[in-house]
Amino acid sequence: MGSIPTITLNNSVAMPQIGLGVFQVPNDETESAVTAALAAGYRSIDTAAIYGNEEGVGRAIAASGLPREDLFITSKVWVSDLGREETLAAYDTSLARLGLDYLDLYLIHWPAPATDAYVEAWQALDELLAAGRVRAIGVSNFLPEHLEKIIALGGTVPAVNQVEVHPALQQRGVAGFGTAHGIATEAWSPLAQGTVLAEPAVAAAAQAHGRTPAQVILRWHLQQGRIIIPKSVTPARMVENMDILDFELSEQELAAIDALERDGRMGPHPADFNG
Repeated sequence: MGSIPTITLNNSVAMPQIGLGVFQVPNDETESAVTAALAAGYRSIDTAAIYGNEEGVGRAIAASGLPREDLFITSKVWVSDLGREETLAAYDTSLARLGLDYLDLYLIHWPAPATDAYVEAWQALDELLAAGRVRAIGVSNFLPEHLEKIIALGGTVPAVNQVEVHPALQQRGVAGFGTAHGIATEAWSPLAQGTVLAEPAVAAAAQAHGRTPAQVILRWHLQQGRIIIPKSVTPARMVENMDILDFELSEQELAAIDALERDGRMGPHPADFNG
């Protein structure tokens, strides 16, 4: 496997294009999962306050002996902590749980549009960035209508929008808005929890390249410029998910996977979800 490629964010920070997500990994299992990922060559780890496993991530980082500057650590503020003072306090809590002095990326987890408190939360993130306490700031699950309110503040434009993206839900409007404003798209649930692995277009590409269906879909993401954070607690699967750098899908194969779009959302809709 070659070196993991990076995406240069809109503030010139380089972010690994492949990372490990730890959503729904129990805290007592997270340390071993992250330890295995770091041993396999992962350097980007994505967690969140609501996951309840920041401590496990922190223990693995501390035990790894890896230089802090070689790692890219992301966490997120939950909807109950949106608001200037609440968000600043939540950031400090996440840092303490992780045992870190700073994060590489801090995200607003959901817009929770019933209150629009994400606007004040964004101003708090901007303060953290200006103070040098975080390297980059962004959002998760934001639609263009939410992004527009943040951009209208005239401050920092989000570096990343982490959204549900996979062949069945490609979020082209959200991604297109991001591209137009210099916001990188990061895909959570990039494999659609395995529900697209048996699609004929995926299976055909896998057979043609001697790869697994999961590797084909992850490669599809990479060739379209997205950041991906596939979740796994199995070391062999972690290696498989990262071993996607030495083959390339054809334009025809990419188009066949593009054609699988069916508005197949698996998580909540950001316009309706308020935590």
